[in-house]
Amino acid sequence: MVQAHGLWKRFGALTVLKGVDLEVAEKQLVFIIGPSGSGKSTLLRCLNRLETPDDGAITIDGINLLSPKTDINKARQRIGMVFQSFNLYPHMTARQNVTLALRKVLGRGKEEADIAARHALDRVGLGERMDHFPAQLSGGQQQRVAIARAIALEPRVMLFDEPTSALDPELVGGVLSVMRELRESGMTMVVVSHEMAFARAAADTVIFMADGEKLEEGPPAQIFEQPQHERTRSFIRQIDRH
Repeated sequence: MVQAHGLWKRFGALTVLKGVDLEVAEKQLVFIIGPSGSGKSTLLRCLNRLETPDDGAITIDGINLLSPKTDINKARQRIGMVFQSFNLYPHMTARQNVTLALRKVLGRGKEEADIAARHALDRVGLGERMDHFPAQLSGGQQQRVAIARAIALEPRVMLFDEPTSALDPELVGGVLSVMRELRESGMTMVVVSHEMAFARAAADTVIFMADGEKLEEGPPAQIFEQPQHERTRSFIRQIDRH
């Protein structure tokens, strides 16, 4: 479903990605961990062309994302993305935030967009709050609206960039349970996060990145209990102390 090969990305003199490869099969959940500044978020942003890599190849659902012939806006309809900040329009209700994308991006009529938005908001447990404005919702609920907005477009793959890092600890569980439900329904997912317990429980594959490189990849049991690389070992030791 997702194939990235030899990705390099530089910002001026700083090289943020150094020849990174990534493969994600359909219905897989791949979790990317590593210290701050390791290139995890930049890798995700390259996967939907919010950043354009300096070198390498990216294919998602059979579409060559780096080809000049590719309609990038059309391709992005297949790639849902959830950010650290919720990016909701404050003057619109939860339902309006979800229907906006359906109408503008997919060209759905009002009634059809409303039905799809209700379904997506029900799915994230916010059907009863759909006429609330973002200011009337907790941070966790706002993030769930952002997830509903992404899944309403019926993407083939979902990218999550630190989806819980801006939330108070007691609100994290609601977002993770939505992600767990997506996982169980067969959504292909690439997640950058510090939620290690979730990674251990839900991921098919865990990737450890540091200094712009992919240093290790394997099933959660291997990465968390028998890491091969010294950098992975010291990272796991550090997070186990917290």
